[in-house]
Amino acid sequence: MTSTTSSTRSAAGHERSTLHHRATRNLPDAPVPASGAWRDGDPAGERKFADVGTFDLEAGGRLPDVRVAYETHGELAPDRSNAVLVLHALTGDAHVRGPAGPGQLTAGWWEPMIGPGAPIDTDRYFVVVPNVLGGCQGTTGPSSTAPDGRPWGGRFPRITTRDQVAVEVELSRLLGIRSWASVVGASMGGMRVLEWSVLGPESGIEVRSIAAIATAAQSSGDQIAWAHPQLGAIRADPRWNGGDYYDAPDGEGPHAGLAIARQIAHTTYRTARELDERFGRLPQGGEDPFDDGRFAVQSYLDHHGDKLARRFDANSYLRLTETMMTHDLGRDRGGVGSALAQITARALVVAVDSDRLFPPAQAERIAAGLPHAEPLRIVTSDFGHDGFLIEHDQTGPLLRDFLGQVAPVPPA
Repeated sequence: MTSTTSSTRSAAGHERSTLHHRATRNLPDAPVPASGAWRDGDPAGERKFADVGTFDLEAGGRLPDVRVAYETHGELAPDRSNAVLVLHALTGDAHVRGPAGPGQLTAGWWEPMIGPGAPIDTDRYFVVVPNVLGGCQGTTGPSSTAPDGRPWGGRFPRITTRDQVAVEVELSRLLGIRSWASVVGASMGGMRVLEWSVLGPESGIEVRSIAAIATAAQSSGDQIAWAHPQLGAIRADPRWNGGDYYDAPDGEGPHAGLAIARQIAHTTYRTARELDERFGRLPQGGEDPFDDGRFAVQSYLDHHGDKLARRFDANSYLRLTETMMTHDLGRDRGGVGSALAQITARALVVAVDSDRLFPPAQAERIAAGLPHAEPLRIVTSDFGHDGFLIEHDQTGPLLRDFLGQVAPVPPA
């Protein structure tokens, strides 16, 4: 693997007629863009950029000229001992806190958890949040420009959790961080947290503690089964066009397939109890389900599908979902038990009691296998997997107390 120096270059290069549409694409009556990806030439927002070099991929092949988009919060201590790495889930990005604005279509996804005085206190910790390899918000992914000058599209290679962490390890080196006080993440981010706890030390980067939330050490048959129709929905959309759609006009991209994929996924993120109590069999507004109208729960899913299609990229959704499907901490390490047993970091493992996508049994396996884990913590929620994004009154104190024990930082 080779690396280049980090760069804070401003995004520039392409001139496209969709700039006006990018300013309006979150309006529900505006045509859905062909891709919700951030592209060179869009405002950088709070993003910083680092060029981390060329990588040999676990599944074969090489990925050249990898760039990482990331955001930071707080100040790095002179001895560099207070760095915390936060890793986002499937459709998240580096914008963990702060409002929406130019170049950033959504507000921070974990705003109550990170900031001055927050559980991850930026008055005490230097927080780094990278956009994941294969993502669509500034880090190299399918929407990025390939060496031939065209977007990678469907040609973007298969990547794994291990590849994603290898890229983040190189980012750590470029930032001069050789020790993380903690690595924190949930869902897909939690998968990377576990991989970091093995690959980081193997690569010379210390990981002193980890917080793995609503995640798994190895994808299950059930999770792969739920992912399969999501991939099929995108690939069955004729506008996906084999992944080559970035020059399509607004309204002509694979937004229907991506929206259906999101609807399937969102159903697994919530619970039957919540959907029944919140919507039941109520019709949507003045619509009549006996006359091609929708039930309220159908409208709810349509809304979430449309929202994602306006801010995300179909090819990234495919590649990142495939990455989660192949996730296995124990691959080539003697199995999951053996891999967990070699982790030296102190660990907080959190499950959501109603999570039907990452059920508590998966967290129990992690907590039981880690030599230095706290007892498993359970968040009680009616919201299922999304509880990690919603139940801040429970996850916040857990993280605050854990960081206070494992990564104490004297007040300035």
